[in-house]
Parts: sequence; structure tokens; C-alpha cells
Amino acid sequence: MPRVTRALTIGAAQDDVWRVVSDPYALPRWWPQVVRVEDVTDDGWTNVLSTPRGKVVRADFTRTEFEPPRRLAWRQELVESPFERIFSAAETGLTLADEGERSTRVELTASERLRGRFRLGGFMVRRAARRRLDEALAGLSEALGAGS
Repeated sequence: MPRVTRALTIGAAQDDVWRVVSDPYALPRWWPQVVRVEDVTDDGWTNVLSTPRGKVVRADFTRTEFEPPRRLAWRQELVESPFERIFSAAETGLTLADEGERSTRVELTASERLRGRFRLGGFMVRRAARRRLDEALAGLSEALGAGS
């Protein structure tokens, strides 16, 4: 299963970072391609994504871990989605570590298992995941008005 981990130290207190990352409605502020979030419950939500070609795609997620203010994880629900033919599993984890009064290390991990003939494209999936996680970390830093 292609697995990618990226990390960044952000100049913001851990509680401030947690408030943003634990709120699905804040995702459009920092997660790449998310234009809005719908149907939020205690353990799930739907991201409305915009593709580079301007197409709108919906993706459902379920929260799998929630340990305030340190750990959060979610999986993408793939059944009957446009992503089902490519992925058999797609999970994301986020860990926060306090690094002082106004500094937090944010670590994002993406684990994506490919389906069928797409299994041969693991290197492309890892490259795309690295780019997505790096963009998310940069977006989070910007959303918090923090330097990294």
C-alpha cells in the first residue's frame, strides 16, 4: 500500500491548530481542491472538490480516530464513488506535537491501496499524495496566519 508521510512545523499553538484541523467545515481553508463541506456529523462529512478541469466531485469521509488535541484520522468511503475503480482503501492521519508556546509540528500520512491494474501506478500515487499533503500543510500554515 503506497504510504506517504509529510511534516511541517507551524508557528501556532497546538490548540489553535487543533481547532482548525478538527473542524470539517474549515477544510476549504486549507485542504487542496475542497471548495465546500456538506453533511457534517460527529463522525463523517462530504467534501465537494473541484478538479483542475473545473468538474465538481463529491467525496465522503468517515472519521476513524479522534484524540483531542493530538490525533485525527479519516478514511474515504469508496463504494459507489468515482474513486472506487482506482482505490480499494484511502486513509489519512494527522498528528500534532507541541513544540513550544507558539509552535506545533503537524504530520500528515496518506495510505492508499490501489485496485486492479492501477496497482502498477504506486509511484504516481505516492507522488500525487506528497504533493497533496505538502499543499495541505502549506494551506494550514496560511489559514493559521503562521510562518513555518
